[in-house]
Amino acid sequence: MSEITRVALDAMGGDNAPVETVKGAVQAVQQRKDIQILLTGREDVIRNELAKYTWPSDQIRIVNATEVIETAEPPVKAIRGKKDSSIVVAMKMVKNGEADAFVSAGSTGAVLVGGQVLVGRIKGVERPPLAPLFPTLKGMSLLIDCGANVDARPSHLVQFARMGSIYMESVMGKKNPTVGIVNIGAEEEKGNALVKETFPLLKACKDINFIGSVEARDIPYGMADVVVCEAFVGNVILKLYEGVGGALLRKMKQGMMSDLRSKIGGLLVKPALKNVMKDFDASEYGGAPMLGLNGLVVKTHGSSDAKEVCNSIFQCVTFKEQQINEKIRAAIREDKDEVKEKESKE
Repeated sequence: MSEITRVALDAMGGDNAPVETVKGAVQAVQQRKDIQILLTGREDVIRNELAKYTWPSDQIRIVNATEVIETAEPPVKAIRGKKDSSIVVAMKMVKNGEADAFVSAGSTGAVLVGGQVLVGRIKGVERPPLAPLFPTLKGMSLLIDCGANVDARPSHLVQFARMGSIYMESVMGKKNPTVGIVNIGAEEEKGNALVKETFPLLKACKDINFIGSVEARDIPYGMADVVVCEAFVGNVILKLYEGVGGALLRKMKQGMMSDLRSKIGGLLVKPALKNVMKDFDASEYGGAPMLGLNGLVVKTHGSSDAKEVCNSIFQCVTFKEQQINEKIRAAIREDKDEVKEKESKE
């Protein structure tokens, strides 16, 4: 039997909690036997939701947490002040080795702060990035960072590239994934100070497949498997990507319902369109992992439904099975050894 992966799930986090979070947990344990879900939140509320379903009693456990961190609360103050919140209780379980991973659709700020303060960084990791997968014409790419480090330095982006490559190769099965840095042109001399300084550092990295600059218009075509940038740029890319996708879909639906001929044509293309939409549905791949921490922290969309919650739980299993943290630790150690060797020669 496979080793059990214990996932602490913030049952109270997100726009659709606890209805969709609890439903997603139930769907996960109904499909897999190698998962145990630790639902953190108000016990009476969670128990009422669980009563709607039939589920293996040994695979879901409720961990009572009396407080909830709201989206608008200052993250640092909330993490420090609400010690019995569903987020803090769950993250402490990861820190103490009672859970292998944490999943939340709640406050992004609180999750990012809690990840660094409570779970803690892997020794040598300068800044843990938030790294969501997003659909492209070639499959999926990883955007790193999309929200954790707005004022990043070149050394941070280099680590993002290395951690992103490890994730894409180990979790997504992409051999020798290509890495590109977001820029305003293909030429090496273009870009702001951060990009110009980071470019030669990435170029010199022997353990990544760096292909140079990637312009925003090339990202949806899958030009790079790992798209590297600081969080301000990454967050704008991600939200514009989601917004344009939603607007195009709405426009297509309006066009198909405009007259009788369009309606008939819409019915004919509906099966093919469904398959295309499934390929471009980011929720199929779970949430955004915060890489470089001592335990796995996954942030899902605030509007996550049960499917995204369920897939985020499955994502945690793969992360553990592929020993991502161990591989990141090894890569950081190798980097330190190379620096020491270079310094000794000089």
